[in-house]
Amino acid sequence: QVQLVESGGGLVQAGGSLRLSCAASGRTVSIYTMGWFRQAPGEEREFVAAITAIGSNTDYAHSVKGRFTISRDNAKNTVYLQLNLLTPEDTAVYYCAGAQRPNEYIYWGQGTQVTVSS
Repeated sequence: QVQLVESGGGLVQAGGSLRLSCAASGRTVSIYTMGWFRQAPGEEREFVAAITAIGSNTDYAHSVKGRFTISRDNAKNTVYLQLNLLTPEDTAVYYCAGAQRPNEYIYWGQGTQVTVSS
């Protein structure tokens, strides 16, 4: 089993920045990819970004490419999501997730709220 705990959410003005963290514990060696997803009120959960455990290959949703950066610190078992140039449309609960196979996310954190005011 793997446990994921997010932190770093909050309230920020449009144009501002936040850094989210996701600390993993347990059988982290089994994780193939770590990802970030988000869910806005009344919307479905959507993919934001992902990074592989080996090679640190990254992938981003079109809506965040160039503004958000995903990274990882394997020594700390932590994945980060740097959010820059935030807009009110980025307001959502952000979830960290872990996959043992490509695109098969089975481990989820509890989420952290990001609110961007205009």
